[in-house]
Amino acid sequence: MAVALVPLLMMAQARIGIVNSQQLFDLMPEKADAEARLKTLSEQYHSEYMLLQGEFDKKYADYQTVAGDASYPETIKERRVQELQESDKKMREFERRAADDIANLRTTLTKPITDKIQAAIRAVGEQGNFDLVLDTAVTPVAYTGANTIDITSMVKALLGLEF
Repeated sequence: MAVALVPLLMMAQARIGIVNSQQLFDLMPEKADAEARLKTLSEQYHSEYMLLQGEFDKKYADYQTVAGDASYPETIKERRVQELQESDKKMREFERRAADDIANLRTTLTKPITDKIQAAIRAVGEQGNFDLVLDTAVTPVAYTGANTIDITSMVKALLGLEF
């Protein structure tokens, strides 16, 4: 029984801190620039997509005119269907590539911010001799005892963020 209690006794002496990295991220001044750049890119892609959508709608309207007219040969109708399919494929490919580009830019823009936050968390953890720091934005913590220390304000101070 004594052997089973040793890890519990050692944990009682551990310094445990918690931090909310999302709260810190939201306060970072670089976040506004990143969001503005992402919004601009997203709007550019949206405008281009609307052009593709307009082309598709026009082709669809042309197809409906031809499809309902028995005087048009089947070859023309088939060509119009093929054009619609190609246009639809083009739109889906554009959407996929746009989503990938936006995701890549998001990663590129947010990585330096999150790296800066992680470095500050690590520095506060080392300065405060913490054995463990849990990020409540990533890992839900159901309970924190009286000995658990919320280091979010210390990390904010180290990053020079306003409270």
